[in-house]
Amino acid sequence: MSVFSVFSVFSLFARLVEHLADLLTPLFHASAAAAAIVLFTALVRLLVHPLSRAAARGQRARAELQPRMAELREKHAKDPQRLQKAVLELHAEEKVSPLAGCLPSLLQMPAFFLLYHLFSSPTVGGGANGLLSHQLFAAPLGGRWADALADGGVLGPAGLVYLALFVLVAAVAAFNYRRTKQMMAKNPPAVAAGGGEQVPGLGAVGKVMPFMSFFTLVTVAVVPLAAALYVVTSTTWTAVERAALYR
Repeated sequence: MSVFSVFSVFSLFARLVEHLADLLTPLFHASAAAAAIVLFTALVRLLVHPLSRAAARGQRARAELQPRMAELREKHAKDPQRLQKAVLELHAEEKVSPLAGCLPSLLQMPAFFLLYHLFSSPTVGGGANGLLSHQLFAAPLGGRWADALADGGVLGPAGLVYLALFVLVAAVAAFNYRRTKQMMAKNPPAVAAGGGEQVPGLGAVGKVMPFMSFFTLVTVAVVPLAAALYVVTSTTWTAVERAALYR
């Protein structure tokens, strides 16, 4: 993609956010741009929802394959290469993709980076970036938590906006933590014949995985508020979606 095309996409995206904000102004007034970002995030998640459903079906299919996987691990315990080939053949035979669960997250990355750069850029299309003047209550959408701390502290007007976001993210992360622990208890990491780990380090990854949702707190703290809104909305959507699809 040429530099001109990149700037064209960037400008079109800025206009989309501005138009959504104009439509929402009668309802949300000064926070209309923030509401537009939440709406945009919901639209993105609706677009990738079919892939999320496919990923849920794939996970259920992989769970059903666990007895056959255990047989393969026992059969090829002394031949890792043959085991890997047999596992791939099993997945192909059952039409189960081990990477299907990654697609919804990967397809959301361009939207996040567009928001990040849009609200980090002082100019758009050769002119001033008017979106930077928009706020969520008292917090500028182009600002960061460090700016809020410097302007009023944790309990200042902008600091309270971030505090509310942190509380929401922490609540969602705690919910995800409980669900991940429950799912890992039902589907413990596979072990090779003899009791050793099938993949070195898998046990350590399993211990860290339940805490991954809490890393969202760091993201919200360091990115522009507009991008943080995308992350918070998308993370909350994911928690609700997974609760419905993986029940």
